[in-house]
Amino acid sequence: MATTFRDYYATLGVPRTATEKEIKAAFRKLARKYHPDVNQGSKDSEARFKELTEAYEVLGDPEKRKTYDELGSQPQGFGGFPGAGHPGARGAAGGPQVEYHTVSPDDLESLFGTATTPFSDFFHDVFGRGSAAARGATGAGTGRVRHPAPPTPRRGGNVEGEAEISFEEAFRGTTRTLELTGPSGNRRVEVRIPAGIKDGAKVRASGQGSPGADGGAAGDLLVRVRLRPHHTFTREGDNLRVRVPVPLGVALLGGSVEVPTPGGKRVALTVPAETQNGAQLRLRGLGMPRLRGEASGDLIAEVDVRLPVHLTEEQRQSAASFPQA
Repeated sequence: MATTFRDYYATLGVPRTATEKEIKAAFRKLARKYHPDVNQGSKDSEARFKELTEAYEVLGDPEKRKTYDELGSQPQGFGGFPGAGHPGARGAAGGPQVEYHTVSPDDLESLFGTATTPFSDFFHDVFGRGSAAARGATGAGTGRVRHPAPPTPRRGGNVEGEAEISFEEAFRGTTRTLELTGPSGNRRVEVRIPAGIKDGAKVRASGQGSPGADGGAAGDLLVRVRLRPHHTFTREGDNLRVRVPVPLGVALLGGSVEVPTPGGKRVALTVPAETQNGAQLRLRGLGMPRLRGEASGDLIAEVDVRLPVHLTEEQRQSAASFPQA
């Protein structure tokens, strides 16, 4: 009685044109999902894993895949295949008996509790119940075959890059697009740089590094940020420092002057009477943003007292009354 034809390509979910690499990747992905160690006690998973193993036993071996493909192209199925169902069956071209050398001869018995081969009647009708594939690669004749355990996924490596930004971009936050070159060609990755970033700090773009192996996650892209210096502001951590010109009269008698801020606006700074040159006046919350969303740093205004020029006679007389030491 003829046995039902099994579509190994459909079992692994790959097209008939799939490469060896694609077949291997498909098997590993499904084997991890249905492996008995992961689904203990599940008969459905056990049956599915056996089907996957059988499909990969054939499609994962170039010679057996060739035999299977020739068989599948026959209009009447495998019933007319030369030698089908007989031990030691030969290929359609009458070549030498196929020997299978990619599996261990150890036991699926330890997984499924059976001493019989897990392969279907279809497999044996095509390749023979006495073939090396049915017995195990060593020909021990036990009918026990164990497929290697699914490989452990390995995470891809990190990739590092560098980006230069202006002081204003560091204050507001910005983005940079980096072009990366990899095995699959060039690709562009946009990286968000948060407001308040410090010079030399690294920004992480998760999953944008080198691809993983055996189903592992990709690595990360790490971008080191470089800040261009500013002509007005000097950064000290999250605080900013700026020199502010203060007329002599304001420094002596008190008053207010305008101070530039990193946001572009100018604010009024109160200068107490008799403020000395180089004095530091603090404007709270007008410094750099902090990365964790806390209040911003401070803006420290350093007083730069400016002496008047082109004095009038009255101004000269007033200055003469000041202490000379």
